[in-house]
Amino acid sequence: MGSSSISFSGAPTLSSPSSGISTPSFTGLSGYSTDLQNALNRSVALASLPLQQLQNEQSTLTNQSTELNTLSTLFASLRSSVTNLNSSSQQLLAASVSDTSVLTAQVGAGALAGTYSVHVTDPGSSASAMGSNGLTVVSDPTTQNVSAAATFTLSVGSTHYTITPAANNLNALATAINSQSSGSVQASVVNVGPPSAPDYRLSLQGTAIGDLPIQLSFQANNVTTNLLTPLATGTLAQYQVNGQPIVPISSTTSTVTLAPGVTINLLKAGTTTVSVSPGTSSISNALTAFTSAFNATVDELNKNIGQSAGALSGQSVVYSLQQALNNLGNYSTVGNGAISLTDLGVTFDATGHLNFDPGVLAGASGTQLTNIASFLGSGANGGFLQFATNQLAAIEDPTTGILPNAISSTTNSINNDNTQIARQQDQINHLQTSLQAQMSKADAAIAQLEQQQTYYTSLFTAMILPSPQQLGSL
Repeated sequence: MGSSSISFSGAPTLSSPSSGISTPSFTGLSGYSTDLQNALNRSVALASLPLQQLQNEQSTLTNQSTELNTLSTLFASLRSSVTNLNSSSQQLLAASVSDTSVLTAQVGAGALAGTYSVHVTDPGSSASAMGSNGLTVVSDPTTQNVSAAATFTLSVGSTHYTITPAANNLNALATAINSQSSGSVQASVVNVGPPSAPDYRLSLQGTAIGDLPIQLSFQANNVTTNLLTPLATGTLAQYQVNGQPIVPISSTTSTVTLAPGVTINLLKAGTTTVSVSPGTSSISNALTAFTSAFNATVDELNKNIGQSAGALSGQSVVYSLQQALNNLGNYSTVGNGAISLTDLGVTFDATGHLNFDPGVLAGASGTQLTNIASFLGSGANGGFLQFATNQLAAIEDPTTGILPNAISSTTNSINNDNTQIARQQDQINHLQTSLQAQMSKADAAIAQLEQQQTYYTSLFTAMILPSPQQLGSL
């Protein structure tokens, strides 16, 4: 008897492109579970393409935001260096003092060259006072006080202050004096007794010079009790300039104006000479800082230009910022006596960097310094400094500045992408859940059919093939 057999071939394997998206897997029961998983992966990968595009865009925007903030920091430093240069430009004259133990001198805007003989009769002193003998002895200033009064009166010269401590102890009284006397005195607590018998007392020092006696008192039963013993009443500052006036000038402050733009600080009695002459060290230091800040900004901008450009490659903001720097480096005046940064020793090279030679400025004559001062101007009144101030304000102004607006726009785009990414992710998660449920059902149905196939195949084989016993009897 002939025999026949039936063979079944599986369905063709489905292919799925590699998407890089992680999808959930299920343990199938059928021989097609792998194919069903591949179909699920492919569907999720296709649905994830818009999400991947958004994520790539977000990564690009994040890099741009980082670079914009780096540039903002550098331009802020450059703006600060211009502010410092503005201050230094008012000090093209410098003061020297023959005896700095008598006084010190500073030069500001409006100063003129000159020499002054200053005789200091008295640099001035402030009043001081100490807690009186015979009062309640305070051995612990955190718990004890010289009086049980809740309110005290502090007198500094003819001015009176009401002092109300937060607690009834000496430390609280000193703290109240410091906070409630408008800065007219400085109060502290000192121990004038031996270690074995502490005696803590108030010590008050006036902050202004002059005859301003200090007293602290309280009133009880219409009787006023004074708590301080004066140590010094204080004196006014007194000085003469070039022997004038005959009666020395009196001042309530030891810092006085010697001449327009020239300030002196009186230190002790004596005679000294103050000379005001051309000096460029302050502005030289400011120009050094300015060129360093300028070049650091140029270097960062250059990272976003040309081959292998950075995160801001092709962005218009880069060229706007570059143009602003070029305008600063090429600034010059027009008309008679026209000068440029070169006359200060600052040159603008082909790479866009500034180079500063302090020797050029140090060798400037009086007339040249006058021209330089005119060229620089000030942040509010023309010249290079006003131009630079306005240029950098247009870049850094929090409301209208180029960089703050660019950073804000990029941040908004990132936030918008985050919203879309979250929405896309929710859609993909829903698709995954739905497809997984469908594939699981399909796999279960196929597995059932495979079981039926196996059963009927076995049954059919048993019907058409002889048993071993039958073969043996042949």
